[in-house]
Amino acid sequence: MDVRKLQKIAVAALEDIKGRDIEVINTVKLSSLFDRIIVATADSTRQVKALARNVHDKVKEAGGMVYGIEGEDGGEWVLVDLGAVVVHVMQPATRSYYALEELWQAKPKRTARAAKADDAEAVIAAG
Repeated sequence: MDVRKLQKIAVAALEDIKGRDIEVINTVKLSSLFDRIIVATADSTRQVKALARNVHDKVKEAGGMVYGIEGEDGGEWVLVDLGAVVVHVMQPATRSYYALEELWQAKPKRTARAAKADDAEAVIAAG
């Protein structure tokens, strides 16, 4: 199944059950393992499991492959492996702690502190 179609099905399945803060990250240039990561937030263990199961079911209905689901026992973070697309459904504290979006961004976001350090080094180098 085409990556864009798989992404569209997964995002729609997350939206169906009120997944929040859905973010799609293109990882084509970052990893040969998969092309997209989709991260979504759920408000409870039950919703995490329901979102992951809905992604699984909708992809299967569309004729796609689901290679596995990990983390359903705990419910804090469930990963749905769709091959070219990996879906992460997390509770807010878990999502904040692991910050997958920051980890997988092509260009890391610069903090104000890092920018000040770079400016200070430039001033010193200019002498």
